[in-house]
Amino acid sequence: MQELLTGLSLTQALSLVIGLAIFLSWESIQPFFGFFGRASRGRFRHVATNLILGAINSLAVAFVFVALWLAAAEWAFANNFGLLNVLHSNVGLPVWAHVLLAVLLLDAWTYLWHRMNHRIPFLWRFHRVHHSDRQMDVTTATRFHFGEIVLSSALRIPLIILLGVYVWELVLYETLMFAVVQFHHADIRLPDALDRILRVVIVTPNMHKVHHSRIRLETDSNYSAFLSIWDRLFSSFRIRPDPSEIEFGLDEFSPEDAASMASLLKMPARSVRTSSREQEA
Repeated sequence: MQELLTGLSLTQALSLVIGLAIFLSWESIQPFFGFFGRASRGRFRHVATNLILGAINSLAVAFVFVALWLAAAEWAFANNFGLLNVLHSNVGLPVWAHVLLAVLLLDAWTYLWHRMNHRIPFLWRFHRVHHSDRQMDVTTATRFHFGEIVLSSALRIPLIILLGVYVWELVLYETLMFAVVQFHHADIRLPDALDRILRVVIVTPNMHKVHHSRIRLETDSNYSAFLSIWDRLFSSFRIRPDPSEIEFGLDEFSPEDAASMASLLKMPARSVRTSSREQEA
């Protein structure tokens, strides 16, 4: 089990680096918006800020929460506790079905958690760090406040126990999910027909660009991270005929606020301006 977990963790880290390299290169050669033009210094600052935030969060998860997740999963398995463990012991749930259900249930939780981050004011204070990015690109996929990561990681402990998910299944899910998250945050353009076909199954760039719009009706839509089915099931799917017209960021923060590391770290302490959250399409 430990060897499998280690192997998957290394695969996850490698896929993250490879995805980052691929999409940074794609954005450089053929960007959708091309926010920075030839201003390499501005792009470097943007990339560095987002990746530093991501590195801080990754270290916290690796050194604190992975061990807690593993302990929770082992306890649930040893005590035959949790939905999937009960199904496995009582009806002989095969391994492939266990993995498939684990991925589906984890992705459903990710959708719910994301939606809660938009609906609950306390959680939105932290999640604003992600949405404040005015130049969304692949590095925005790592741009989350440390507080949000701590909260989401802590909540996964009871989730693992209740669902009976193995930690290696969680790592497998996160590897698949984050590859798609990098893809749909990237400043890239797909042919409309291809984007339309792909978003039947997964979240695509055209779909997620709407989610990062300044307009509340669009910001509060398209919560899915990996599979797009959840937005269709729960009536939160929204698309723009021309995504090139979308403006990213939040009106309540200035360009400097959205770019400064110090400002991003202090952002949850700043009040939520109701006016910007009530903007309509």
